[in-house]
Amino acid sequence: MRDRDRRKRSFDAVAEQYDAARPTYPPAVFDDLVSLAEIPPAGSILEMGCGPGKATLPLARRGYRVTCIELGTNLAAIARQRLADFPLVEIVNAEFETWDPGDVRFDVVAAFSSFHWLDPDARYELCASRLRATGALTIVQNRAVRRDDGDPFWIELQDDYDAVIPSDDNGPPPLVGEVGDLSEEIADSGFFEPAVTRRHVWELVYTADEYLAVIGTYSPMLTLDDGLRNELFARIRRRIDARPGGVVTRTYLSTLNVAKRR
Repeated sequence: MRDRDRRKRSFDAVAEQYDAARPTYPPAVFDDLVSLAEIPPAGSILEMGCGPGKATLPLARRGYRVTCIELGTNLAAIARQRLADFPLVEIVNAEFETWDPGDVRFDVVAAFSSFHWLDPDARYELCASRLRATGALTIVQNRAVRRDDGDPFWIELQDDYDAVIPSDDNGPPPLVGEVGDLSEEIADSGFFEPAVTRRHVWELVYTADEYLAVIGTYSPMLTLDDGLRNELFARIRRRIDARPGGVVTRTYLSTLNVAKRR
């Protein structure tokens, strides 16, 4: 099994932890998405990789018809439970690339922290093929970042990663201003008009238990050797517990990319 496929399937084994630990997105992300994508009243949305349905819920509450494609059986079950009160929402347990929509086309294809799992050589064409002529692709990227005047914890933390799993890929989160968007990549695909982007910076405070629960749902951790993961987590726990109040503040950047179909 290719590494990409193995990693994207790893989340379902920790579906309940994923649901409990992973944050959702700021309300402003959804407000911008609805406005920039120009979704009509009672419009239709195709969401790829909905996970436990956390990002689906704000869209369902706005009255949209949402079809969610989720690969993980356990994650899909949690999403069905979360969205049970919304008859316009359908949770489909399938792989987005191979699921057949038939003749149905959508006003929006939406991806919340899931777009990178699609094949880079086919993902834009695939999404365009599932949109109506006036439809829009909306991609939300979410990642941890640092502020210029931020906490040195995130730089110091790399000592633990280097000690347990040394890699050229190790490094602190990028500064907010160092993170780009997908506008150039979307334009180069040839399937969409120039993208409009919006950036939202927000923060959460974590105890050691809460932070380890979050990173324990990341695919690199899920596919890491158990012994190495336990050693790394023990080091991180000690580092957070030694801080004032035993907490750490993590800064997130949510980048919304919206592009109309050509």
